[in-house]
Amino acid sequence: MNKTTAGRFFEDYAVGDVIAHAVPRTISGGERAMYHALYPARGALYSSDEFARACGLPASPVDGLITFHTVFGKTVPDVSLNAVANLGYAAGRWLRPVYPGDTLTAVSEVIGVKQNSNGKSGVVWVRTTGGNQRGEDVLEYVRWVMLRKRGDGPAPTTVIPKLPSAIAPGQLIVPAGLDFGRYDFSLAGEHHVLRDYQIGEIIDHVDGVTVEEAEHMLATRLWQNTAKVHFDATHRTDGKRLIYGGHVMSLARALSFNGLANAQMIVALNGGAHANPCFAGDTVRAWSEVLDVAEVDAPGVGAIRLRLVATKGAPGVLRGDDGKYHPDVLLDLDYWALMPT
Repeated sequence: MNKTTAGRFFEDYAVGDVIAHAVPRTISGGERAMYHALYPARGALYSSDEFARACGLPASPVDGLITFHTVFGKTVPDVSLNAVANLGYAAGRWLRPVYPGDTLTAVSEVIGVKQNSNGKSGVVWVRTTGGNQRGEDVLEYVRWVMLRKRGDGPAPTTVIPKLPSAIAPGQLIVPAGLDFGRYDFSLAGEHHVLRDYQIGEIIDHVDGVTVEEAEHMLATRLWQNTAKVHFDATHRTDGKRLIYGGHVMSLARALSFNGLANAQMIVALNGGAHANPCFAGDTVRAWSEVLDVAEVDAPGVGAIRLRLVATKGAPGVLRGDDGKYHPDVLLDLDYWALMPT
């Protein structure tokens, strides 16, 4: 009897399917240390227990993208092991902080399917929820992936889910107790507050990081992401390993510290697209555009909506004259973060 699996293909999904993902993952301080070794992350709230306590939290939570990558990694064997590409994200919210010692699990529901015109692949939409050991939801998001078909069977009935263009400010979840009334700007690294940012402002984060094979494979294994395109160079016709999109996401977010050091906590993922593939040897830079600002119900805390762009090219360049993403653009991410007012 064959005890191994080649993973799921497009025709293995149906709207309404609920998938409970293996394997639970207990988060420790090791994930934080490795995250800071892989990325130039310096957010004070995620680096210092004492800083976090001064902001009303019991201790320093792990970076929100650690939570995202961990939950995402759980879903890969069941959702995107045979993916051609991870296409986008929407409707994401961080529902409560994750601390060392928490154990994370993930469940996904299939909410959409659409076969591509070539008949050889299709797109699957899933809504994933990450939870902790107390049965509390910590993260939710929708993503859609392009998957290979196993054969030439008939196409399933097309269902394309309706997704919000953005999370409304009133739906943002502020962690219990968070209070920026005693925020230490010197320790945080910058003095810019919410009122210093203008809608439409472009921020060039200046620095760049050249991606190496060893780093991206280490990062992808850290999140237990088993997608073949990230490890097996024979899985693509060009013989290259595709850099995990989350690796680019974390690089760009960490680079954004220079100019957005006080955008401390990501609380929503409005949308995102991996615009072009990233490969070892590419140098990733980042720029942000301020899309909106909003009040939230917590002392001294506001929300800033940002477009974060990872690119190999110039800041401020997103699309060409044809309306398509510029070839240098790697990531276009729309998110809400909490910031002192």
